[in-house]
Amino acid sequence: MTKCRGEIVLMFEVKSYIQQKKQVIDTSLEKILTKSQASETLVKAMSYSLMAGGKRIRPILCLAACEAVGGVSEDAVTVACALELIHTYSLIHDDLPAMDDDQLRRGKPTCHVAFDEATAILAGDALLTLAFEVLATIPVEDGDRTARRLQVIRLISRAAGYQGMIQGQMLDIASEGHKLSAGELEAMHRLKTGALIETALTCGGLLGGADERQMSMLKGYAANIGLAFQVADDILNVEGNPELMGKAVGTDLEREKSTYPSILGVQAAREYSTKLVQSALQAIETFDKHADPLRGIASYVIERRR
Repeated sequence: MTKCRGEIVLMFEVKSYIQQKKQVIDTSLEKILTKSQASETLVKAMSYSLMAGGKRIRPILCLAACEAVGGVSEDAVTVACALELIHTYSLIHDDLPAMDDDQLRRGKPTCHVAFDEATAILAGDALLTLAFEVLATIPVEDGDRTARRLQVIRLISRAAGYQGMIQGQMLDIASEGHKLSAGELEAMHRLKTGALIETALTCGGLLGGADERQMSMLKGYAANIGLAFQVADDILNVEGNPELMGKAVGTDLEREKSTYPSILGVQAAREYSTKLVQSALQAIETFDKHADPLRGIASYVIERRR
């Protein structure tokens, strides 16, 4: 009973941490958009998707990683916002009729439904390019910090591009109607979902001044959490509550997509996600209390309902 109570307390603290950081990110994103001088319709479409109430897991992981290695999270906010701009662009494009043709996202009509397909495409394009404009606003400082910031831009570019997220989406489309092996499925999701999540953590570590040993531990955590997040998403698509999730469930089965529940079964997929979280926690077990947010988020990833 004590353990159960401890877990409840931990989850409460994590939720409070997530809410606090989410507020920081949301406020910063709103400021970024208010500076835009694009057409009113385009900015409305960008804001419609960006400020629709997302979980902000990627930017929060970036801030938490920065803190875990002894950095100040405020130093990572700009990069964290850029990550969320890229993530939102990918959702807008994933929802398009040529891709997944989804009608709901975050409890609201998807961007192409609320506006039109052309506007949604342009809004996604605008958010992606805005992300790199935001990254370029980071002041040039001393040599080491400048080198780290350039590395951050390179890592994000790779994770979001054809060697990362876009390649993963391409593999996902090509695999519809085909049964993938567990290894093929993992390779696809490490690109489609894992790449940006892993990069969020790596960038947070870089911005926090992580040394080689700390970076190695963060990468171990990131690799496991990125995949655990996707396994949890696959399970939610089978048995999640559409009202809580803000989007339809059962769509993976309709599109004949290979998922962890379809390959392993729901219970085995759930056990696999737990194993991944345990591996993530082991990777950062020598970190001090500053890594507690990362520990809490690890459990949150597979226990969330949306």
